[in-house]
Amino acid sequence: MKKIITYGTFDLLHYGHINLLRRAKELGDYLIVALSTDEFNWTQKHKKCYFHYEQRKLLLESIRYVDLVIPEISWQQKIEDVKKYHIDKFVMGDDWRGKFDFLEKEGIEVIYLPRTPEISTTRIKRDLER
Repeated sequence: MKKIITYGTFDLLHYGHINLLRRAKELGDYLIVALSTDEFNWTQKHKKCYFHYEQRKLLLESIRYVDLVIPEISWQQKIEDVKKYHIDKFVMGDDWRGKFDFLEKEGIEVIYLPRTPEISTTRIKRDLER
């Protein structure tokens, strides 16, 4: 069984998120999503979410491509997660290209998938402010 992991906030879930999750799942058999907690988003990413962690978790768990949702509480937990969950592939959007290449030293394949160009949470928030 090939295990995949991805990380993110997944606030204001949209079809770009679904595309990422679908393509990540196509790379293996079991997809784990490490979902940023509210505290991590606020203190480390400096983001305020519209939906709270439990609401975002419920949404992700409802998506057929997602097998397990775990909390992301720190930037440093990635090496621990890939070992704990026996991960084969680490997947992120290509806006993070190069940032997680250090995981290759752990024997993990790191894959950066192209984003869906016409949609983003930032764009949705900006458009709603107009």
